[in-house]
Amino acid sequence: MAFIDIVRNGYQTEIEGIKTAGLFKGERYIHSPQGSEIEVEFPVGSEIRKCINICANNYLGLSSHPEVIAAAHAGLDNRGYGMSSVRFICGTQDIHRELENRLTRFLGTEDTLLFPSCMDANGGFFEACLNERDVMIADRLVHASIVDGMRLSKAMQDTFKHSDMGHLEEKLQEHQDKRYRMVITDGVFSMDGDMAKLDQIVSLAEKYNAMVFLDDSHATGFIGRTGRGTHEHCGVLGKIDVITTTLGKALGGASGGCVSGRRELVEMCRQRARPFLFSNSVAPVIVAGALKVLDLITSSTDRRDKLEWNAKYWRGLLKDAGFDIKEGDSPIVPVMLYDAKLAQDFARDLFDEGVYAVGFFFPVVPKGQARIRTQLSAAHEQHHLDTAIEAFKKVGRKHGILGLGKKELVAKYEMELVK
Repeated sequence: MAFIDIVRNGYQTEIEGIKTAGLFKGERYIHSPQGSEIEVEFPVGSEIRKCINICANNYLGLSSHPEVIAAAHAGLDNRGYGMSSVRFICGTQDIHRELENRLTRFLGTEDTLLFPSCMDANGGFFEACLNERDVMIADRLVHASIVDGMRLSKAMQDTFKHSDMGHLEEKLQEHQDKRYRMVITDGVFSMDGDMAKLDQIVSLAEKYNAMVFLDDSHATGFIGRTGRGTHEHCGVLGKIDVITTTLGKALGGASGGCVSGRRELVEMCRQRARPFLFSNSVAPVIVAGALKVLDLITSSTDRRDKLEWNAKYWRGLLKDAGFDIKEGDSPIVPVMLYDAKLAQDFARDLFDEGVYAVGFFFPVVPKGQARIRTQLSAAHEQHHLDTAIEAFKKVGRKHGILGLGKKELVAKYEMELVK
């Protein structure tokens, strides 16, 4: 028991250190369906209040769409609650393969394999498809799940500076002795909201006989003219060797992910990817809902077009108000604050004004890069954004940060830390 007390005290000290540093992440309980307005309990045990939600991955507003809910109910009635099995034993229903085929057509690839999540897809792909004779060359800002997946592979790991095509070319030249070279990137980078230079990446990959891996989780369904993703936006449909993406964001927001791409790579995942082989199948209710989502987004681009308008409008509001934001064309719009405690305080003050947003800080983003990551949805109406910007301006004035750039913000909070 003494040892257990020592361990408990050790972890308690670490947790208190996290709190003291302003890095503690408290949970907020939502008492309503996901949407542009939600009912939130924060702090835990306090009164539930209605807020404008401006930080969800619900890009197309389909998480609570009545047709998606109805399809999920039908899936529950017709195919049951869960499979109680992995895919290769007795966990594959006809609707699983139907969804895979639909995703293949939508993404413009050769084959698709469902995973419990995109994190699982990223966690399983590299170990299944690459070995010690190969090299993985990743953008330095790829998602944490990609980093974790790369760690499981015996292939050599290397990186290139974020979106630096000259540095990528140097790396490709350096690794010409490897059996396979794989360039790895996000489509839309989830923390900054900028897009990969995918057309240039593909051009370099073709020049140096490399494969391209794309995690398009923050793009599938709404980036590109018909929402197929970053590869459509950049004009390289059919030229990406492997795409991983999620059903948990724009495509309904429940859970599930996939590997989609060259049929041989997909088959290697079917044979060897451990998260696929040893995790339960995606639940039938989610598969049924995702099929309806594909019906909706392939029949019209209205939601995608509205999201694009909302994102442009919101960026303009933030700029005009004097906030320091990351440039980009995606619906991810980070409001840069640079100080972790400020990000926490800013988010708490926004909540008091009826706007739900979350401060992001280390280890989610690098130290000194704290922010409020705002995310737009097709479910937002203009009045939501007009109301939200007034809250942002009020809180910005309270903290004296409107009109300040990075240097001024960093200097301001370094001075306060000294005091």
